Amino acid sequence: MPKLRGEAFWRETLRSAHYVVAPMVDQSELAWRLLSRRHGAQLCYTPMLHAQVFLRDANYRRENLYGEACPEDRPLIVQFCANDPEVFVQAALLAQDYCDAIDLNLGCPQMIAKRGHYGAFLQEEWDLLQRMILLANEKLSVPITCKIRVFPEIDKTVKYAQMLEKAGCQLLTVHGRTKEQKGPLAGVASWEHIQAVRKAVSIPVFANGNIQCLSDVEECIRKTGVHGVMSAEGNLHNPALFEGRNPLVWEMAEEYLEIVQKYPCPLSYVRAHLFKLWHHTPKERCKENGASGTEKGVRGKRALEEEEDGNSELLSKNKQKKKLRNPNKSFDPSLKPKYAKCDQCGNPKGNKCVFNMCRGCCKKRAFKETADCPGHGLLFKTKYEKSLSWQSSQRVIQNPEISRRGDVDVGETAVLKEAGDSAV
Repeated sequence: MPKLRGEAFWRETLRSAHYVVAPMVDQSELAWRLLSRRHGAQLCYTPMLHAQVFLRDANYRRENLYGEACPEDRPLIVQFCANDPEVFVQAALLAQDYCDAIDLNLGCPQMIAKRGHYGAFLQEEWDLLQRMILLANEKLSVPITCKIRVFPEIDKTVKYAQMLEKAGCQLLTVHGRTKEQKGPLAGVASWEHIQAVRKAVSIPVFANGNIQCLSDVEECIRKTGVHGVMSAEGNLHNPALFEGRNPLVWEMAEEYLEIVQKYPCPLSYVRAHLFKLWHHTPKERCKENGASGTEKGVRGKRALEEEEDGNSELLSKNKQKKKLRNPNKSFDPSLKPKYAKCDQCGNPKGNKCVFNMCRGCCKKRAFKETADCPGHGLLFKTKYEKSLSWQSSQRVIQNPEISRRGDVDVGETAVLKEAGDSAV
């Protein structure tokens, strides 16, 4: 069957989904997706996956997508971060049989995305994005979608969305914040930008930003005309958000833990979810949104200004504490050290690594080659040699004739090597 596109894809494959759980790194794992689906979510995304790592690492694929076959976890969209058309498409080909669409992350504003050159830091590279989406649209058997952040200018945001649609994007999620609006500087999302994009493209549009309760969802759809609304933080605080309920926190926590028993995930994921659940969103944040999205209802986060004149009152409380411990500490991003990339995967490499790799890649190579990397504390060669030496001494103790002869015959040498291999 030819793959569905645009409105038909949203209606038939995604079942006209209005309530969407966002892709969240280490937070939208299978157990959490199933909990959210039980309480009103109609569509979920996987956590953001690194296309290059997904392509080369079978364990990464198994842990993040292949591990558990769960029919209830559909419709599902797999999200990748990537900056190379071939790598992106090859990774997507490995994932397409386990999902209903592939999403390209063009919205991540974090420093790791800047270092890795992906997410929102690709939004100015329109030629590259066109090539990535064109190739994916041509090669994949499932539709390609995109999640973006807006530019400060509405006109540029609209042209950006139209470019992605023309390249082959079949569904667009618009986060109504710029890439600079993150952390303490997040402020409020602009529904005006989202509305303009919705009017300018013919493909389905999801809105993201300013969603804390069901009334926010309904208001966003009414004001912007989008097909659906995506929630991240609101969903983490209350997975029953799309049901319009505010259940007791421990009820949600207990239900989540029961699902985790059936579909295990790393303990760090569980800890983070429980922290979000117990630090629940206050009711006053669920008031009606204002004309631009949040003037009345959602209180903007306090601004964080970098220290320029020595006034530490402009720093967050956490940074003020760090400043007290170390008065010479600076929070200027331009003064932070630049990290060299791993030759294998592009992540920051170890400064003293003999292979110029990150620890994970270094460990695999050192084990394969039986080599040492003192920089990462990996001593495979040293331990192997010690093992051989120990095996040799044991044979001398058990057979004094060896020490009297002063050597070991060829057959015994082979036995020692075999024992050393098994010890390593």
